[in-house]
Amino acid sequence: MFHVPPLIATIAIGLVMAFALGFAARRFGLPPLVGYLLAGIAVGPHTPGFVGDGELVSQLAEVGVILLMFGVGLHFSIGDLWAVRRVALPGAVVQILVATAIGAGVSLLWGWDLNAGLVFGLSLSVASTVVLLRALESRRALDTRDGRIAVGWLVVEDLVTVMALVLLPALAPGKDAGGGGGFPWMELGLTLAKVGLFAAVMLIAGRRVLPWLLGQVARTGSRELFTLAVLAAALGIALVSASLFGVSLALGAFFAGMVLSESDLSYEAAAKSLPLQDAFAVLFFVSVGMLFDPMVLVRDPLPVLATLGIVIIGKSLAALVLVVLLGHSMRTGLTISASLAQVGEFSFILTGLGVALGLMPSEGRDLVLAAALLSITLNPAVFAAVDRLAEWIGRSNLSRPAWWPHAGDPAPTVPHGEAPHLRDHAIVVGHGRVGALVCRMLADRGRPFVVVEQDRRRAEELRARGLTVVWGDGGEPEVLEAAGVKKARLVVLAAPGTVQGRRVVTSAKTLNTLVDVVVRAAGEEEMGWLDRNGVGMAAMGERELSLAIGAYALARLGVPEAEARVLVQRFRATLRVGEGLNGDGSPAPELRPRREDEPAESAL
Repeated sequence: MFHVPPLIATIAIGLVMAFALGFAARRFGLPPLVGYLLAGIAVGPHTPGFVGDGELVSQLAEVGVILLMFGVGLHFSIGDLWAVRRVALPGAVVQILVATAIGAGVSLLWGWDLNAGLVFGLSLSVASTVVLLRALESRRALDTRDGRIAVGWLVVEDLVTVMALVLLPALAPGKDAGGGGGFPWMELGLTLAKVGLFAAVMLIAGRRVLPWLLGQVARTGSRELFTLAVLAAALGIALVSASLFGVSLALGAFFAGMVLSESDLSYEAAAKSLPLQDAFAVLFFVSVGMLFDPMVLVRDPLPVLATLGIVIIGKSLAALVLVVLLGHSMRTGLTISASLAQVGEFSFILTGLGVALGLMPSEGRDLVLAAALLSITLNPAVFAAVDRLAEWIGRSNLSRPAWWPHAGDPAPTVPHGEAPHLRDHAIVVGHGRVGALVCRMLADRGRPFVVVEQDRRRAEELRARGLTVVWGDGGEPEVLEAAGVKKARLVVLAAPGTVQGRRVVTSAKTLNTLVDVVVRAAGEEEMGWLDRNGVGMAAMGERELSLAIGAYALARLGVPEAEARVLVQRFRATLRVGEGLNGDGSPAPELRPRREDEPAESAL
């Protein structure tokens, strides 16, 4: 019989199970990642049947983390990281301290010693890279101000984890107390120096060498060679960062993407690495499921609930309070707290080292794994609850008192980008491919408009071309006010995204109830919400494309142009509010070609 290598068998069965259970989860209205986690449990050592190689899967999952962080870095400039330093740095550090203290306090009630409690609490204080980024991407929030704060927060957590891994051996039983009480000052200083040296090398040399090298590869015209160069840059720099500088693989890949983001090749590089990101990210969730022992829910139900409460409630509340105290809005605080309401890969590393050093009992590792799986599964529900709460706060017009501190950085707008002189103008939110075409059409007819763009570099480029631009998040009332929404006639949301669309509509209608709004919708459910909330027009890409193709097809088949336009308008009105062709959510009727001797309406 032909022998199947363990690597091939593990990847094949893991992906097949992940697909099957992910598809089933989606059909039941659950996030696909629930199915991925269940697939890991099914092929793990704690359930009967095929048992995958957990070590191989975890290594493959690490590749997914590297590619994912590289992709984030491609859309995250150095300026973006610097802009969120005042909230991400103190917020992440204090949140880690608070979560560690809560975890240590709870573990002391269980009879553990202080060292075990510190490792346990620290493991619960850091969030999963993959889960956080997947959540932000699914909400189209990765490039928003809140998304940048969350990513900056994650980078700080990564750095703290690197230092914690250096310090943990000093707490191990039997550690020699000599040389400064056993505290590894030398190791800590050396680690900090290596991290600083790596950052300097990437920011000084990497910003010149890496874009130049990819540019040379692009000039060869070889598509596969360019893809190979992108993967080599991501994995190679991650490996060098871990081997020579003591920086985590994920953080090294993030820096590689960030220095490349200033090149015009960054979007092409992101496109080439995206398919592998998705495949290996699935293996990450499978690897988490393989580590989970379902019997821990039977053996220790109350400790599992307590651990889950620390992650979802304790850590999230700490992050919310910190963000608001640092002067940011309640919506930003809710987004950050939901993003951090889970634990993942770094938690496994910390608990594994803690158990290996004898600092924490193996029960602690089981509790952290249980909390990881449950918090990852519940994270989409947490985000949904946060969205509803944020909408309620927006409708209730709850605002901070005048004496409450307000963040000065990152600033929502650029002062010289304000547009107080305009009246009866259009505000175009997002200058991507759709927004750029809308702006060209408005300019061609001499109609006034303001562009709201959250990409700082793009905003500066547009301003240099003579456009009136406000830099910031179009969902923030301050940004829309700077764009003159109170005197505007129309707001055009050209960028996709369910959450962003609702924020723009809510803020615009709150500031100016008479302003008309046209939104690029993300799906049928979103179309219904927009219609119910007074949007003048909600356009969905697939729908408008099908109507345009249908109109062309009618014209080519001999239908008069005027009649074709009437039919298209009728179909557009029919499809406006419902999921089906009838407009009420019912299935579309069966269509048939119209006979020449019957009126057009009878074929519908």
